[in-house]
Amino acid sequence: MQFSSRLIEDAVNAFASLPGIGKKTALRLVLDLVQRPTEDSVQLAHAVARMRENIQHCITCGNLSDQTTCSICRDQRRDRSIICVVESIRDVMAIEETQQYRGVYHVLGGVISPIEGVGPADLNIDTLISRARDGEVEEVIMAISPTIEGDTTIFYLNKQLAEAEVQISSIARGVSFGGELEYADEVTLGRSIVARRKL
Repeated sequence: MQFSSRLIEDAVNAFASLPGIGKKTALRLVLDLVQRPTEDSVQLAHAVARMRENIQHCITCGNLSDQTTCSICRDQRRDRSIICVVESIRDVMAIEETQQYRGVYHVLGGVISPIEGVGPADLNIDTLISRARDGEVEEVIMAISPTIEGDTTIFYLNKQLAEAEVQISSIARGVSFGGELEYADEVTLGRSIVARRKL
């Protein structure tokens, strides 16, 4: 792809480095920004810079937040006796879209995968164990993608939570084995949460 401007080329390469954006889409975005008022580009750049400088992980659940504690953990209307354990922040967003769950979350930050060198120490597990033992929690839902790594992670967590005196359940297998949770449709994911089963 030939560029008449090095600045355009650099901007296209920057956009194309994002997941799901190829060179042609990146070029469309850059050309659109060039044609907009300068304030739009400045506002976009400022929003991205502020996000990177100020975004942090919630100290309670590991979700992304503007503050030390995320809005879900701060929400007094949420049922704190139920913790939904997920792999990633995108899974929190997917479950929230279903509007079927009113408990709180715990983001592991991945799943146990020896092949990829990810062990229990690499995940946000210790905080989950502490939360489950605080006396307020009655149920821990394993909302982890139904893959071999996901099942391994659920098995490990089940053993670690054995002494916590909490009910451990798993979302129903309406989500196909080997599928990623974030790509499940809202109805299937919502029903999986509602029809969870004890482990």
